[in-house]
Amino acid sequence: MDTTIALVTGAAQGIGRETVRRLAELGWTVWLGARDVEAGEKVAAAIAAEITSTDIRVVQLDVTDDDSVAAAVRTVEAAHGRLDALVNNAGIAGGWVSPRDATPADFLAVYGVNVLGPVRTTHAFLPLLDRSGQPRVVMVSSGLGSFGITTDPARFESTLHNITYPSSKSALNMVASQYAKALDGYQVLIVDPGYTSTAFNGYNGTQTVEQGAEAVVQAATSAPDAPTGTYRDAAGPLPW
Repeated sequence: MDTTIALVTGAAQGIGRETVRRLAELGWTVWLGARDVEAGEKVAAAIAAEITSTDIRVVQLDVTDDDSVAAAVRTVEAAHGRLDALVNNAGIAGGWVSPRDATPADFLAVYGVNVLGPVRTTHAFLPLLDRSGQPRVVMVSSGLGSFGITTDPARFESTLHNITYPSSKSALNMVASQYAKALDGYQVLIVDPGYTSTAFNGYNGTQTVEQGAEAVVQAATSAPDAPTGTYRDAAGPLPW
């Protein structure tokens, strides 16, 4: 039986790196997408030193650049002719911008990576995913994208008044839910890794990267009969 082929964007560090490691550990062929190929190669080598018989391949991939994404598609297609799982992990926090102070310019970079990046990458890889027997698209979102969580006074997230990053993840959730309805035979899965200690948040998170990657790996390894369009963390369903 052919191995499962996966691609993880933004995978040179943090949750993306750990997701690559976990999927490679399962015997999958994993493409490590990184803007900086040299950094990606170092990560791939480090993981290979930990785990024997891995098949990690590095591809230059900038989710904000059409040419970069198109080149990555050609690379994966030439190697395998298909893709089974696309993990849209690349994201940025952007600056902390209060609703009172926010201007349109504050949204551009954050939405460019967190919303348009997954759209660009998913659209480009759909022809390869169409050739999979179980195509999966994993959108790495956040609990900060949940209206239910961010309006719950019992949740810490409700005390945070940042308009750009949370709204970008809410938008990503809607994008993913529409893909889930439109893509017959696909599993489009939205995950919240939780507050994980990575460079993304200045290593202030309360979880390890192993814990943060758990929800991502659960989604990527979903059973063929698992439902599509779900929004979950490692413990279970989340409110929209």
